[in-house]
Amino acid sequence: MELINSNFPRGRIRVAIFDFDGTLSLLREGWSEIMHSLVFAELEQTPQHEDEATLRDFVWDIIYQTAGQQTIYQMIRFAQEIEKRGGTPRTPEEYLRIFTEKLLERVHERVALLKSGVSAPSDWLVPGSVETLQALRAHGVTCYIASGTGESFVRDEAKLLGIAPFFAGMYGSHADYKNHSKKVIIGNIVEKHGLREGELVMFGDGATEIADAKAVGGIGAGLATNETTRDGINPIKRMALVQAGADIIIPDFCDCAELMNYLFNKN
Repeated sequence: MELINSNFPRGRIRVAIFDFDGTLSLLREGWSEIMHSLVFAELEQTPQHEDEATLRDFVWDIIYQTAGQQTIYQMIRFAQEIEKRGGTPRTPEEYLRIFTEKLLERVHERVALLKSGVSAPSDWLVPGSVETLQALRAHGVTCYIASGTGESFVRDEAKLLGIAPFFAGMYGSHADYKNHSKKVIIGNIVEKHGLREGELVMFGDGATEIADAKAVGGIGAGLATNETTRDGINPIKRMALVQAGADIIIPDFCDCAELMNYLFNKN
């Protein structure tokens, strides 16, 4: 556990909100590579694009800066970047359709492995996830999921992974995306529980949810997960999370006991 900011109250947590993909679930591992391939190919065709290396780095930076947002917002951003470089973009909805189709090909294969019993839920969970959810339950903490992935997918996949019973609510994206952002979901949960400073902790691997939680007095626990190796820190994620205001950075939930001791002021 890397402590970035210790200036927050400990021992007060009543509610925990989790992002889903990359924070708990690994079923969408590889999504960023699929998005990068799509967006880079589109930007490379614009009249005023940068050199290849600069453009590749730029796309990665934008992906991780916007990670955690509903995917449609990422597609809106990329369409804007195409226009800036003199290109004529497709609609954000069309980019979303293309990206989703490519991603779901991979996800469906993994879901099939789970349903057939070839894979176990633990194969597709961030290490230590279940132990952390159990520990939070033991502390009387109410848990929620707030995801940028479609809500029906989140609910179905959480059930498949065996973690659905830990959550009082599971929220994801909708076609009416403006009224279902993470900012809105977090705000509704804060209002419902009457949360004060330090009573909410947000676990997420995206800058968006960390910034949104910090804005309402929450604790930002950044998951700089390396989804490919499932070990160690993803440095690009870490940088984006720190810039978003994360208080602590962890690679996964393997050191659950240390994390709980710190958050609940038992050191």
